[in-house]
Amino acid sequence: MLSALILVPLIGAAIIGFFPKAIAPKSSRNIALIFASFSFLLTIVLAAQFNPTNVSQQFSEFIPWITAIGLNYHLGVDGLSLPLLILNGLLTCIAIYSSDEDIHRSRFYYSLVLILSAAVNGAFLAQDLLLFFLFYEIELIPLYLLIAIWGGQRRSYAATKFLIYTAISGILLLASFLGLVWLSGASSFALATLDTNALPLATQIVLLCGILLAFGIKIPLVPLHTWLPDAHVEASTPISVLLAGVLLKLGTYGLLRFGLGLLPQAWEVLAPALAIWAVASVLYGASCAIAQTDMKKMVAYSSIGHMGYILLAAAAATPLSILASVLQMVSHGLISALLFLLVGVVYNKTGSRDIETLRGLLNPERGLPLIGSLMVLGVMASAGIPGMVGFMAEFLVFRGSFPVFPTQTILSMVGTGLTAVYFLLLINRVFFGRLSPQVIDLPRVYFRDRAPAVVLAILIVIFGLQPSWLIRWSEPATTAMSPIPVIAQRSQ
Repeated sequence: MLSALILVPLIGAAIIGFFPKAIAPKSSRNIALIFASFSFLLTIVLAAQFNPTNVSQQFSEFIPWITAIGLNYHLGVDGLSLPLLILNGLLTCIAIYSSDEDIHRSRFYYSLVLILSAAVNGAFLAQDLLLFFLFYEIELIPLYLLIAIWGGQRRSYAATKFLIYTAISGILLLASFLGLVWLSGASSFALATLDTNALPLATQIVLLCGILLAFGIKIPLVPLHTWLPDAHVEASTPISVLLAGVLLKLGTYGLLRFGLGLLPQAWEVLAPALAIWAVASVLYGASCAIAQTDMKKMVAYSSIGHMGYILLAAAAATPLSILASVLQMVSHGLISALLFLLVGVVYNKTGSRDIETLRGLLNPERGLPLIGSLMVLGVMASAGIPGMVGFMAEFLVFRGSFPVFPTQTILSMVGTGLTAVYFLLLINRVFFGRLSPQVIDLPRVYFRDRAPAVVLAILIVIFGLQPSWLIRWSEPATTAMSPIPVIAQRSQ
């Protein structure tokens, strides 16, 4: 079943891309949506058969591949990767559904989206270091092309910048993985058999620094973040949904799986620095968001700040904080996807994302009242208002991190207040007041424009009221990941 999560999107991409006859853009979209929906359905079936109490990898698939270099095709899923697989399946369907029906070079476009989804699934499922790296690098190619071909006016610059940064990330990651295997004397890249406890602490710290820098670029964390705002601004709305909702989670997932999971002793030494790094990302991202006049760029900087919460929780490494980091990944994926979708609708209907130009879009007669209402809900969720999934995620992050890093946690809580500030500025300027003359005759918002946002809004509220429906899948696995002896020593 796990291989199907990789093969189904790839088969869909091959059918669309190599079909011998011409396919209309709408037909390409429908075919891609069928394969993406089937892949998403497989993740639901996987979740239905998943045993949360079993903390080991489930549904494992193992095939010897290139034994000369120790590379095997080994897949598995646990409570850390399962929520992210489901999130990837959902947001891929939403991204395809939200794409323009008449998009140019549609066959190439939808093939790339499906390949991207397959690569992300492969990365979340890989139980071999080198196999993870291969999927981690494969997703780079379609994302680069999706920005470079279907992006905005400065798409070449944004795509090239993204390519350079992520190429450096890949180099650092490969070097760290090779070092882990060779220095530990392992005969393969298998994650389950890799024993790093015998490595000197100094060696572990060097290797962990390489992993931190590699995934810090991917997340991204300050000051490795500068590629993200440009990529978001120039990418089309569906690609921004995938970038913020899923692809950034490869970085945070990698920190937990390969940083904390493989090098807990070095993690303990660097944890205070990681907590400070998290605070810097939270406050810097929020401060930059306040200064933006482009709605999309504001949401992009908001993502940088909110990803810092995940690093703070991971740095604390308590059972509750690790669980909170997983919940924050899912929460941020849903909320950021909703916000980017709504910003995309506003831009399509008004032709502008300028906060200084737009006014009064909540006008019930000539504005965008439903879009404005959904934006208010998304902003409330991002600011951590109770009843939304964002509140529960951030509350658990702070509750799990405070016993270990009280000062850093309090400073990060300031970031939550700043989130309310910049999003209230956006809502007040863009959606309240008299409708501005520049956008007084707005096109109608059809069901297709608002349906994906409505689905995400419903999920944000449901998981905010019933977070246990998410937590139950991950809690046993994240509790097992926590280095309990290390935490006990640190708290004494």
